Amino acid sequence: MTARPTDDRAALTPGAARRLFREGLVTPTAGWSRGWTQANLMVLPRDLALDFLVFAQRNPKPCPVLDVLEAGQVAGPLLDGDVRTDLPAYRVYVDGELAEETADVSAWWRDDLVSFLIGCSFTFESALAEGAVPVRHVEQGVNVPMYVTDRRCRPAGAISGPLVVSMRPVPAAQVADAVRITSRYPAVHGAPVHVGDPAALGIGDLGVPDFGDPVDVRPGEVPVFWACGVTPQAAVMESRPPLAIAHAPGHMLVTDARDSDYLVP
Repeated sequence: MTARPTDDRAALTPGAARRLFREGLVTPTAGWSRGWTQANLMVLPRDLALDFLVFAQRNPKPCPVLDVLEAGQVAGPLLDGDVRTDLPAYRVYVDGELAEETADVSAWWRDDLVSFLIGCSFTFESALAEGAVPVRHVEQGVNVPMYVTDRRCRPAGAISGPLVVSMRPVPAAQVADAVRITSRYPAVHGAPVHVGDPAALGIGDLGVPDFGDPVDVRPGEVPVFWACGVTPQAAVMESRPPLAIAHAPGHMLVTDARDSDYLVP
């Protein structure tokens, strides 16, 4: 089933949120389980895991690795649950093509699959809100807009692809606040990669995101772009591994780690 988040979504514990997703609730997770870290997911066969780990290490802004589960494992220190069922929606890629979007990937699971949990910018959105910086997609109740840029990530072995960014419009007078606040969360993308003209990233129309939904950019606001954890999916589409499993963009894994775990002084 597809539904809008409940009014108390921010107060839900990670376990309670994941239980709703296991039961079939499909929704973007921005604003859910405030104070708890959300993560992107990328699952690849073991023979590609080292290439992907090196790709992430070479591109830490879009691919900050929070944890890696051993081949076949479905839980770990950041997840007291099941990585196959506990996200609201997944995407399955076969030879780089989207084969299925589903709420349960158990039927695709194999013992040689390695799961990467990658930092997500939803983690710092509570801090932005506490700093009175607007978070427009949360205000509008839609998915964050994400764009494929013309910037290339540094390749590693069989993995290559472009940088993907998320965008949040920020009043010009608050851009410095947004940069300062998010720079304290380097493990979840950190400070923006670009502020201002989207054309400088090769983005032609903010109203037509590659993933997610468009949001209002109001007079006096500046588009601010952060590296995005959908970058690995763009790499999968370019590199065409035989199988990859990921979160549906914006439909994240709510982990058992605290946002404060990733805050630096």
